[in-house]
Amino acid sequence: MTPLASLQTDRVIAVVRAPSIPDAPALCAALAAGGIRWTEFTYTTPDVTSHLRHAAQAGHRVGVGTVLTAEQAERGVAAGASFLVTPGCRPEVAAAAKGAGVPVVLGALTPTEVARAVDLGAAAVKIFPARAFGPGYFRDLRGPYPGVPLVASGGVNAGNAAEFLGQGALAVCAGTDVVPPEAVAAGDWAEITRRARAFTEACGKA
Repeated sequence: MTPLASLQTDRVIAVVRAPSIPDAPALCAALAAGGIRWTEFTYTTPDVTSHLRHAAQAGHRVGVGTVLTAEQAERGVAAGASFLVTPGCRPEVAAAAKGAGVPVVLGALTPTEVARAVDLGAAAVKIFPARAFGPGYFRDLRGPYPGVPLVASGGVNAGNAAEFLGQGALAVCAGTDVVPPEAVAAGDWAEITRRARAFTEACGKA
């Protein structure tokens, strides 16, 4: 199964932003127990490449986000990232991803930016911040871009995830609604599994 087909099946990426992560493989396992098998660590988290390496070595599907430069992209891939995510259209990151043979999800908001992300070779386009225009914006984008895989990120929670999916998002990003920084830092894996399960169950209503 291709990464894109897998994402279309799984439909959720957990985005982890935390001041510390005591055990990255355990965090990924807790998310997977709740039905979320895609985990994005970000460059806003200290020592992110170490977390990537440990989780990837344990067999989890992990990527790295908030990638702004080619150097960050290359470091992330070397540490085991199987996908890259950017907050906006970053040509040098797209080029680095292509060179490494790793899919990249490029961030965009406007129709023009969506087209640019596609031209740069994005495997999917992350609409960020999704809350700025709401779920209906994905239906609107489907008009001119019916074949572009769109991912909703920013302000997505268990209460609205199904609506984003129902309006045309291929997948959604789950942030603090599933991985609150304090729960991650405390290693409260049972709570994170509970939150992940609640989120995926809500997505099932799409």
